[in-house]
Amino acid sequence: MSGKKYPRSFEIALSAISCAVAVIFLLLGFWSDVLLATGYLLGVIALMVPLSKQFFRGAALAYIATCILAVILGAAAKFWDLVPFIMFFGLHPLINALQIRFKVNRWIALAVKAVWFDFTLWVAYILVFNGILGGAQAESEFFAFVNKYILVFIFVGGSLIFIAYDYLIFTCQIMVNKLVYRIRK
Repeated sequence: MSGKKYPRSFEIALSAISCAVAVIFLLLGFWSDVLLATGYLLGVIALMVPLSKQFFRGAALAYIATCILAVILGAAAKFWDLVPFIMFFGLHPLINALQIRFKVNRWIALAVKAVWFDFTLWVAYILVFNGILGGAQAESEFFAFVNKYILVFIFVGGSLIFIAYDYLIFTCQIMVNKLVYRIRK
């Protein structure tokens, strides 16, 4: 935001709080399958806190620590649920902040991030469903059709969903910036 220099202790504290809150939300999401997406979203928002003060190193370390602590504190049993967060969702706010800092063309960045999101969805499909959606019911006509055209569904549907998600995350970052600005000017 501003050119103000903050003490290293402030960056560490902000990043540590961000990491702790993100781990709590991720673990709540893992322990309750219904809240997995909510845990992801709130974890992502928590990881935006150091970015609000342009603490890129603190944000990167908070992301790494969040992933490690989430695995250690209980996500190891459901590691496949954490893979999309590790591959995409946890890094996305940091990439957005770097995109703004280095003034990357937003359309090129959107295209690259959409492909990255779609790749994450494809990996999740392979890991979670072993490449076959529907399990024992995969012989049905519906699941056979879905499995045959899954890449089209992922890349078209995923890209459309990503556009809305990217806009939502940029909007959330603006709100987090306003909240953190009030903490310490």
